[in-house]
Amino acid sequence: MRTVQGVALDGLRARVRALAERTGLPVRSAPGTVRVTAAPARRRTERAGRSPRGGTPLADRGPAGKGLGAETADRRTSVKESLRHPSAAPVTLGVLRSLLHGLAPAGPRRRPGAVRASAAALRALRARHGDAPALVRTRSGRTVLVLLDPQDLRRFYEEPVSVLAADPPEKCRGLDAAEPAGTGCSRAEPRTERRQVSAEVLAAGLPVHPSCGPFLAAVAEEARHLTATGTLDLARARHAVNRAARRIVLGDAAAADEELAGWLTQLRAEGKGLRGGRVRTARTTRSVRDKAHARIQEYARHADAGTLVGRAARHADADVTGTLDTVGEAEHWLLAMGAVPDTLLRTLLLLGAHPAEQDAAAAEAAAETAAGPGRGELPRLRACVRESLRLYPVVPDLIRVTRAETEWRGVRYPAGTSVLLPAAFHQRDPERVPAAHVFVPGRWKNPRADQDIRMAPFSHGGGRCPGDQLGLMITAALCAEVLRGHRIRSTRPVLDPVGPLPATLDPHGIRLTLTRR
Repeated sequence: MRTVQGVALDGLRARVRALAERTGLPVRSAPGTVRVTAAPARRRTERAGRSPRGGTPLADRGPAGKGLGAETADRRTSVKESLRHPSAAPVTLGVLRSLLHGLAPAGPRRRPGAVRASAAALRALRARHGDAPALVRTRSGRTVLVLLDPQDLRRFYEEPVSVLAADPPEKCRGLDAAEPAGTGCSRAEPRTERRQVSAEVLAAGLPVHPSCGPFLAAVAEEARHLTATGTLDLARARHAVNRAARRIVLGDAAAADEELAGWLTQLRAEGKGLRGGRVRTARTTRSVRDKAHARIQEYARHADAGTLVGRAARHADADVTGTLDTVGEAEHWLLAMGAVPDTLLRTLLLLGAHPAEQDAAAAEAAAETAAGPGRGELPRLRACVRESLRLYPVVPDLIRVTRAETEWRGVRYPAGTSVLLPAAFHQRDPERVPAAHVFVPGRWKNPRADQDIRMAPFSHGGGRCPGDQLGLMITAALCAEVLRGHRIRSTRPVLDPVGPLPATLDPHGIRLTLTRR
């Protein structure tokens, strides 16, 4: 029989475990359970940027030591040798989400406490290892090489797929399983001709798409659904954006096809692993994809030349090899646009919390109507969208696998080693990024900001999303349509306009109150 004292002790243990999960602090576990053995995170001193007892600021410290992966002048080390060295032993991950939320089990939402603990643990890793890559081992025995220095980030983006290959189960966390090859979330090696077609159809690198006229007209008409009532939430944003996306990709005839919208929603959910087991998911996905493919093919036969599928069809007709799948590309583009409603809501929420920035964006939207040839550029609103994606990226972590033995900072790692780039951490790293946790769209006015290796809303190098400019154009245009005739008076959640922004913003909980200007 359990005593009152025993019950109280169990409750205390549960609270201690919950606290350890939120903070990443070490905790002694019962036999057979998982525990975190990383160095304790000095949360208060790190948050203030100071060391204990008024010492040197953490951002100014040099590397704590050579540690795992550090370079030496006359010696190269294999990963096996480094694991035998006591000071270079990898950090064991207990509760995975407490350290690297990108390796946590898939789910539709990330808890703010887990993301904060992840960032604190990554800072602790850097304090322990310096800027050298840190090898992390999970309880299952899997090892992950975590990149903590921008110098290594550049190499990560520049390495070809013959050296670093995409790892589908983790790299595309939060995106659909059928994301097109050649984007920032590739499931396989992209074929050269397929990526080239995507780049030409999506007008990669051009701020204003050649078909901006009909595209922006569709956005303006569908944006009326966003402002039909005095409130704006995720359901309304998805309805309007998905209608505009179907018109842009397939033509006006597809705007009201809610059945196709349901199939695409189901495919996106299956890709995130939210329904059923693996066998059931595969069987259901094939059936739904077949129906969506047939419907898209029917629209493609009658699509205008100005639509994305119409532009792709012209390239398919000129393809002598017959390898281009126009319908498949159209499906990928529709699925990829599923991230636009979340980004739209977050951007408007941030503008609602910053009245001066909202007024400037609204003035740009009003002036854009009479811009004529420059219509669709909206540089200020695009900067707001980029800043929203910096703070809340669609893909928070990128992970790839080495195809051959590789060397990082003097340490050789075998083929099959997972290499993790925690993009969200680097984009909001207060030790490297000024005003890391504050909404500052002005940082994107610098022409070189898009080349900053720490900022990767659309990735870099050969894996950069070819539809980045089109996505920015559509999202900025949607924001402009809302702000041109309405003001965001109140928001839920309420954000501090000067203090640090929350680690996550769940779009399901966003609700905006609109009033006419």
